[in-house]
Amino acid sequence: MSDTILFEVSDGLAHLTLNRPERLNAIDGEAAHRWRDLAIQVAERDDIRAVLFDAAGSAFCAGGDVAAMATTGGDGSVVAGLADVIHEGHRIFSETPKPIVGAVHGAVAGGGLGFMLVADYVVASEAAFFVSKYADIGLTPDCGVSTLLPQAIGVRRALQLLLTDRSLTAVEGLEWGLVAEVVPADDLRDRARHIAEHWLAGATGAYGQAKRLVRAGVGRSYQDGLDDEARTIGAAFETPDARARVAAFLARSAR
Repeated sequence: MSDTILFEVSDGLAHLTLNRPERLNAIDGEAAHRWRDLAIQVAERDDIRAVLFDAAGSAFCAGGDVAAMATTGGDGSVVAGLADVIHEGHRIFSETPKPIVGAVHGAVAGGGLGFMLVADYVVASEAAFFVSKYADIGLTPDCGVSTLLPQAIGVRRALQLLLTDRSLTAVEGLEWGLVAEVVPADDLRDRARHIAEHWLAGATGAYGQAKRLVRAGVGRSYQDGLDDEARTIGAAFETPDARARVAAFLARSAR
């Protein structure tokens, strides 16, 4: 089994850790397939209700492993094929109704931005920084960056990152809406875990469906979104969890 991405499940929480610290967690072919396979597993397992996503070493993710791409003899079709594998993992993580919290630190560069933005809620270390760098080596965005980045910060700001050499600090990332929180490095993983445990202790299914509705709403018609909301809240209302919570709410209101 590959150890390029560590994976464990405990008490409803799946914990994924990018684990190529010697390469700043850059994604090679093995890690790409591991990512896709873990996405399928997370989506299919009933014992997983939330996800915590982080990285080992001094950086979160430096994007694709360009050195591996350049020295393994592959051509553009091989690179495109690996991108397809990563993108399938991204799509599955985006569509699964299981909320994902990301804990990011150090460099988040190139395709690493896309990996970070797979998370629905991102907590960043004070020392985190964000940069594109694609054009520096004559390449173009992948890993969902051309979609996920403008969704997070708007088209104009996304273009500032992609068309210049600008680097954002953690605080600037917070101001731009790229991340949800900035915390001291020593508090990063505890804070991310606290958020995941908050989901698990509450109406996890409702959090997950809210995530799915928002993610699915991008690019579809308003009416399709309204129809999905109606079906989803109707299904939620029938769940034992919702019935118990509604009954408790009514009991409090009657006092």
